[in-house]
Amino acid sequence: MTSADSTHPGPDPALTEFLIAHKLAHPGETARWTPLAGGVSSDLWRVDLPGRSLCVKRALARLKVAADWQAPVSRNAYEWAWMRFASRHRPDSVPELLAHDPEAGLFAMAYLPPKHYPMWKARLLAGEVRPETAAAVGELLGTLHAKSAGDAAIAAEFATDDNFHALRVEPYLLATAAAHPGLSDVLQRLADRTAATHLALVHGDVSPKNILVGPAGPVLLDAECAWYGDPAFDLAFCVNHLLLKSLVVHGRRAELLRSARVLAEGHGRYVDWEPSGGLESRAASLLPALLLARVDGKSPVEYLTDDRHRVFVRTVASALLRAPAHTVAEVLDAWASALRTPTGPIGRRPD
Repeated sequence: MTSADSTHPGPDPALTEFLIAHKLAHPGETARWTPLAGGVSSDLWRVDLPGRSLCVKRALARLKVAADWQAPVSRNAYEWAWMRFASRHRPDSVPELLAHDPEAGLFAMAYLPPKHYPMWKARLLAGEVRPETAAAVGELLGTLHAKSAGDAAIAAEFATDDNFHALRVEPYLLATAAAHPGLSDVLQRLADRTAATHLALVHGDVSPKNILVGPAGPVLLDAECAWYGDPAFDLAFCVNHLLLKSLVVHGRRAELLRSARVLAEGHGRYVDWEPSGGLESRAASLLPALLLARVDGKSPVEYLTDDRHRVFVRTVASALLRAPAHTVAEVLDAWASALRTPTGPIGRRPD
């Protein structure tokens, strides 16, 4: 028998059949299905069975955002493959994988209880900012990038250019270009360069909402955008979130900027597949584009509710797009300098 959270309908019967087919549940066994916050691109369920719990994830063809955003469900198979790759090199960095149905676009994995695996985003927004966590994230990313760099087999397995275009290049870079005609040329060039760079296995969604702070280090989730491409994208994508949170997490601005810096430094220590300056330059030029995308792209962050914050992001990001920095540190310095100006978004209370 299947039951569901009282405020939500039960799951598609196919999901229960999937668990039974893979011997993760038994016919007639009571299972309680609770929907989890799985982002905008998938349905995610916690399944409580007698004496055990697990998660089931299924990709959606249309993402849950206001804009019309379609994406192929085949990305679920690439997420599974990315997690298998990560588990070979850093087994504590992903949940245990249990079963996969690529045709149905769903898989099952271990459930990691929030008590022991809190979401990094929740901690940051609560003001619990620990730069050592960011450093560990940078080190993990650098390790996985280095393990995959120059690997022809991995490049062939993750030749997911179409998925990455649909999930990242179009909704972030090209949609933002359409919203900012005066910056469309530079944003188009960044989109073209990113699409043409194939150096290492990219996670594609390294956001604090997809990182759990586990007892053995960070755990990465939601690798639906996995792509053999530009590792600078992962670095810029994560640093971007730390900068945006520095606008809204009062009293922790210095720690958030320090976290962004040590994350980039931790990643940089593992860059051995190309001159580090090349990756730094690409990340530095992508960073303001991603900042602007989280205000005016297809997936704006939900916590920038103050118009002053959005104007600040547009102002700083636009200036950096017109006069690109060469290193992530230079972007961080420009952001910090703008925060200190009289017109910066610091009217509520000083940090």
